[in-house]
Amino acid sequence: MSAEALLSRLEGVKRTGEGRWLARCPAHGDRHPSLSIRETSAGVVLVKCWAGCSAAEVVAAVDLDMSALFPEKIMTGCKPERRPFPAADILRAVSFETMIVSLAAAQLAKGKRLAAEDHERLKLAASRLQAAADEYNQ
Repeated sequence: MSAEALLSRLEGVKRTGEGRWLARCPAHGDRHPSLSIRETSAGVVLVKCWAGCSAAEVVAAVDLDMSALFPEKIMTGCKPERRPFPAADILRAVSFETMIVSLAAAQLAKGKRLAAEDHERLKLAASRLQAAADEYNQ
């Protein structure tokens, strides 16, 4: 399969480079793009939801299965890619989370307390940012 079979089933798709896209994840109530998609030179389609959904959950949400992410025959002799997602894609995917952290920091700097709901959202943003850092540092 090419990435197009997956991309055609997603919403909010934005091309971020050659063979790279961001989209809203179909596996959770995504309002901002958190799904990175990349098609490798070997034809493998990589998906990473920065909110934590697994690749299996993502493809199942659009009525595909995991085999749809791989070409019919994987080429031999290809080196595995060390970092499947460039830093720029990771940053784009978590940019909304940085805004959440920034807004919370501004409130705290003014001496205001965060509401329980805002505190929970801040913890989620921090978790997603840590996952992005971990992905980059692999």
